Amino acid sequence: MALTPGTRLGVYEVTAQIGEGGMGQVYRATDTKLKRQVAIKILPPSLAADHDRLARFQREAEVLASLNHPHIAAIYGLEESGGMTALVMELVEGDDLSQRIARGAIPLDEALPIAEQIAEALEAAHEQGIIHRDLKPANIKIRPDGTVKVLDFGLAKAMESVGGALNVSQSPTITTPAMTQAGMILGTAAYMSPEQAKGRAVDKRSDVWAFGAVLYEMLTGQRVFGGEDVSDTLANVLKMEPAWERLPAEMPARIRQVLRACLQKSTKQRIGDVQDVRLALDGAFETTAPAGHAGAHAPGSRTRVALVGGGALILGVVLAGGAMRMGRPSVPPRLTHTAITLTPDLPLSPTPIALSPDGQTLAMSAGNRLVLRRLDNTKLTPLPGTEGGSNPFFSPDSNWVGFVAAGELRRIRVDGTSRQTIGKPGRVPSSPPYWAGDDAIYFGVLGGGLFRVPATGGMPAPLTQPRREAGEITHESPQVLDDGRTVLFTLNRASGPVPALLNLAAGEWRAIEGITSDFARYAPSGHLLYQRGEGVFAVAVSLASGATRSTPEALFDGVFAVRGFAMSADGSLAYSRIRSPGATRGRSRSSVEAAASPPWWMTRLSD
Repeated sequence: MALTPGTRLGVYEVTAQIGEGGMGQVYRATDTKLKRQVAIKILPPSLAADHDRLARFQREAEVLASLNHPHIAAIYGLEESGGMTALVMELVEGDDLSQRIARGAIPLDEALPIAEQIAEALEAAHEQGIIHRDLKPANIKIRPDGTVKVLDFGLAKAMESVGGALNVSQSPTITTPAMTQAGMILGTAAYMSPEQAKGRAVDKRSDVWAFGAVLYEMLTGQRVFGGEDVSDTLANVLKMEPAWERLPAEMPARIRQVLRACLQKSTKQRIGDVQDVRLALDGAFETTAPAGHAGAHAPGSRTRVALVGGGALILGVVLAGGAMRMGRPSVPPRLTHTAITLTPDLPLSPTPIALSPDGQTLAMSAGNRLVLRRLDNTKLTPLPGTEGGSNPFFSPDSNWVGFVAAGELRRIRVDGTSRQTIGKPGRVPSSPPYWAGDDAIYFGVLGGGLFRVPATGGMPAPLTQPRREAGEITHESPQVLDDGRTVLFTLNRASGPVPALLNLAAGEWRAIEGITSDFARYAPSGHLLYQRGEGVFAVAVSLASGATRSTPEALFDGVFAVRGFAMSADGSLAYSRIRSPGATRGRSRSSVEAAASPPWWMTRLSD
């Protein structure tokens, strides 16, 4: 039953019907108390007895109330009046995206800002464990000022673990009896992922698929999968490949690559995180080598490095943080390497290396002292006064190098002009300390927990103590994140080492389960890079919950030692590699060369 203008629902006065969707009728109304225009969505009385439908409607209110983002339509309240339940929402003026597409394909310079705003909305929802499940042009509004608002999270559902039991409610448009309008069903089916069309468990990768379908339609003016009816449409979703030739010929290769990654029918092949989609659209994974960088080659090349006696380091200058700063250069993604060959009098020690926060200087222990190497200079600089030094680490401004020697924490300027003793921790730090932005140094001790000491010196303050009853042995390798609120560290326990997150304010920590890791670092891209044996892997992880958000991917193999890689604040990566490309512990030449492959998120976005 349609409401007529003038109908009152509490303080809201209906002025006109503006839409009808699978979750109810939508009206424009006036909030007579606050004197503002709102949108209200109601369930007709004839459906009020449908408990499943009513529960979905209630869930929409709860889901929207938990999201606060400039590209998600806000909820103002839930109103019950005259036997009806009404969801009171932000009224978004302007056309929806389906109306804009009906006027023709959208030019790339107009489509990309829209797509990036949609991706930001989905990313915010996914961060809260919410998937949309019904993303389509009709659920995306574009205000006259160009602001995008994603609507109708009524089908959203808390994420379920991949591989869960089949659940037909995951295909809402073909299992909800009340949705009888063919156009409505067809319109939604065209954007359903293959797993959703089959009624299988849905996760955020289904939203990635729908995003790809929407972006394709924006750029071509046609649905990526059409059909005369629901059966034809779903059959095409499951069996047909997109007509890539419809895409504009002048479209950049990176946009084609993003679309291909989004519209992979296999969830294992599809890009797993909408954040990666957004960054790729923005050109974050296209990078050039810095001017004058040793080992830089022509665009599109990838350097193979010959490693010779004494030991060597490999530097990759393209992880996500550094790439994001570089905007949208026109060259394709690549990884540039430089080899640092150490002389016989400076053999590389199998101890951790350090990369300065500005990504310009390497520190390592070689020849029983600390050695520095500026990346814009081939000269190795031994630091006098660092004899017996190990576990180097840099100050936030990259001007000082800290290290451990003779059971003491010490620091020295990178130009060697000043040396200071910070203090004697009592027990030797078991891994490289971390110099945080609050000018404090964090470290773990052998057989103990984490400590913090002022960089100017003082008494170390304990932060954690291993819970022996839980099998914890040592806390080490800290990295301070989230503006000093969180510390990532390695939790050694009887069952093996795992990465863990410490909430400094609460003094509580939790392991990131499902990962065995000797050493881990959090990258600006939102990925956890971790070492297991001689390999380094990456997985997307939420700092808030400690939950992984993607499947771990191998980056490279052949790392020389435990804690044998380091990362700068801008995301650049350095790692020490097995000395001989020939046959270390029976390794073949090709398997060692695989260490020079690009990071997985670049590989996935480049054919």
